[in-house]
Amino acid sequence: MLSALPGLGTAARCRLWAAFGGARGALAASPAALAAVPGLRPAAAAALAEWRRHVDLARAEARLAAENADFIGREDPAYPGLLRRIADPPLGLYRQGRHGFERPAVAIVGARQASPYGLGVARALAGELARLGYCVVSGLARGIDAAAHEGVLAAGGVTVAVVATGVDRTYPPEHRGLHRRIAESGAVVSEFPLGSPPSRPAFAQRNRLIAGLSRAVVVAESGASGGAMITARFAGEQGRPLFAVPGRIDAAASAGCHRLIRGGAALLSRVEDLLGEIAYLDGLAPPPARGRVADPRAGRRA
Repeated sequence: MLSALPGLGTAARCRLWAAFGGARGALAASPAALAAVPGLRPAAAAALAEWRRHVDLARAEARLAAENADFIGREDPAYPGLLRRIADPPLGLYRQGRHGFERPAVAIVGARQASPYGLGVARALAGELARLGYCVVSGLARGIDAAAHEGVLAAGGVTVAVVATGVDRTYPPEHRGLHRRIAESGAVVSEFPLGSPPSRPAFAQRNRLIAGLSRAVVVAESGASGGAMITARFAGEQGRPLFAVPGRIDAAASAGCHRLIRGGAALLSRVEDLLGEIAYLDGLAPPPARGRVADPRAGRRA
């Protein structure tokens, strides 16, 4: 109910959760108690005080069942543990598919207008991670995102698509078949209620969830700006290891990756670079030499 109320942003929902100890407390709060919540707009407080007029719970549950979807609240044991630790976790996730977030996950993101090189890297890396038992998280967008999802599905693995709409909608519309295949073996998830259309702010919110669900974030190809660079920023804010795939020095499509590498992101040339970083964070390996490429001929760092 709290997740579906109109006029409430993520920050306001988080403040309400903290102020009242959860969703039930927020929905039961008096108008005076709501007015005392810092930063809560009067219109939002009024909607919250009369929440029964705005959301029909029985109808919402029936729609979820019709879409083969469910809602995982923040207090539910199935809620992803990594996501719970970010600064502004959603109150819940709408999920189409039954993936339980038990596998370690890596995000692969990048440009919508991707080059054949970037698409090939995304497919190959995603497929290799899938064969190693990782879940690959991406955003169902054109270009790198779609290639990453396809690479996992071709390898028989599990992938999660985080969308900026309700899980009952597909954007872009030509990815309806991909959406269905992802939901059959993995999950399509969103923090937005069913029926929500795409919007520019929603895509930025979606990107923080892509990073938040993942042990590490890989930018396979990106220009100097765009959604992948926003996801990279969220990865830094959330303390996620960030990797970038280098490209040609004169390729505008790789300018963002090169900027990230100059800024401290690890250069990714093969899946072992990623696995070594994750093993180090788990206390299973010494720190990798960041920004360097292993020399397979010499068996040492080049």
